[in-house]
Amino acid sequence: MMVRNRHNTPSGIPEVAFAAPVGTPAGIEVMSLAELHERAAGESLTTPQRPDFHHLLTLTSGTLWHTVDFTAHALQPGHWLWVRPGQVHQWGDLTHAEGALILFQPGFLDPETTAAARVDDPHAPPVLLPLGEDQEALHRAADQLDRDFHNRTRLPPDLHTTVLRHLLAVLVLRLAYLTEPAGSPAPEPGEAFLRFRDAVERDHTRTRRVEDYAHTLGYSPRTLSRATLAAAGLNAKEFIDRRVVLEAKRLLAHTDQSAAQIADRLGFSSATNFSKYFHWRTGTTPIAFRTTTRGHGPG
Repeated sequence: MMVRNRHNTPSGIPEVAFAAPVGTPAGIEVMSLAELHERAAGESLTTPQRPDFHHLLTLTSGTLWHTVDFTAHALQPGHWLWVRPGQVHQWGDLTHAEGALILFQPGFLDPETTAAARVDDPHAPPVLLPLGEDQEALHRAADQLDRDFHNRTRLPPDLHTTVLRHLLAVLVLRLAYLTEPAGSPAPEPGEAFLRFRDAVERDHTRTRRVEDYAHTLGYSPRTLSRATLAAAGLNAKEFIDRRVVLEAKRLLAHTDQSAAQIADRLGFSSATNFSKYFHWRTGTTPIAFRTTTRGHGPG
């Protein structure tokens, strides 16, 4: 049985919810990619998915393409991939890759670990690389978690779950502090950018105007643009637009909502204005994007 169950909400949005197999601790599951491939027999993993739980993946051999929020990543042994709840992702061909997959629900970890490891950070990079010899420490933590998950000990179920929670905490804390994002390291963001980034995450469906964010945060538009350019390599307006386009892509790929419904949800005055906005920034129409995304998996 697949660990992910699909169902449709009244709005027509297919959700992917966590479902622990019978007899396993609630809130977490550990498996190999070979097990995932076997369980997926008859189901397509290459269609867009938007799970409500975390995916932690590391390869031990082979290569794997994995798409997160419409950006394809070429994973190699030693890479760690972290897909967070709400992100749209697509699996590549699993037949040429071996590795470990850890699934866990929001709330499984204790609040202190969640905060320290930035577990709920929607801006965290999806692909992480261990620093130097720390790769071995990460693999030891993952191996111990795998062994304890599959070991039917004489511990009471609640205590077994507590052990797994602590072992996962060790792993995510090491991932947070013993790795760096794949690619060029980003500069440490300043306070102005961090406040702006959080405001965009919260209010991008309400306004796309830099001036509105500047007024709310108490900065000038120029200050926000300078801070965003320094931290993210683009100006403040482009940062807002990319977040809006990302949400539009998520809705187009993962829901059956019409362009008019998505336009309303994202704060556009009409479907026409939304379509023009989307085409201008992506080079394709919303309907063409939906058709392409649903018709083809990642490379």
